[in-house]
Amino acid sequence: MSEYSWPSENGRCQAAGAAAAWTETVRSLPVGTPITGEVTGRQPFGAFLSIDGRSEAVGLARVDRMPRCRELPTVGQLVTGEVVWHAAHHHQVGIVLREWAEHEDLLPRFVERVGQVVTGRVTKIAPIGFFVRIADCVEGLVPLTGPAADLSKIVRENQDISVRIIAIDLERTRVLLSAEGAA
Repeated sequence: MSEYSWPSENGRCQAAGAAAAWTETVRSLPVGTPITGEVTGRQPFGAFLSIDGRSEAVGLARVDRMPRCRELPTVGQLVTGEVVWHAAHHHQVGIVLREWAEHEDLLPRFVERVGQVVTGRVTKIAPIGFFVRIADCVEGLVPLTGPAADLSKIVRENQDISVRIIAIDLERTRVLLSAEGAA
């Protein structure tokens, strides 16, 4: 199975009965209703859900409400959420997933910490430098500053390292770091 699939590709073709059951679906799942469901398909724009207790209801958790550091849940995964809209033309119930709604973006907290030294973990080594996770969903780049060197001689993935926070760009969600004593 590829990363993306439609519910029908996973043996879950809900659309046929969704139109006939639409009026009852809207009545029984008003905005604000908590739901539990199983992911039946994934697309770049969101995850389709089979809502427990509502066999004909098609749920859609759209990516526009997903935190930048999260990923779509996998097909077969059980999720919880809340109804946030109804789309009659597609017979879909819009869902915001609880893990997305409860996630706090920690990046703004680091604006006041520019200039401070923090400890993080190296997550990736790239030709332009290496990335360090300094908090849940907060990663920054320690750019290569000199001639291209073999970074694997300086750092390795999963290594804890002290870095200085140089800049935070909230608009582009970027963090610039410098290594403290790694070079």
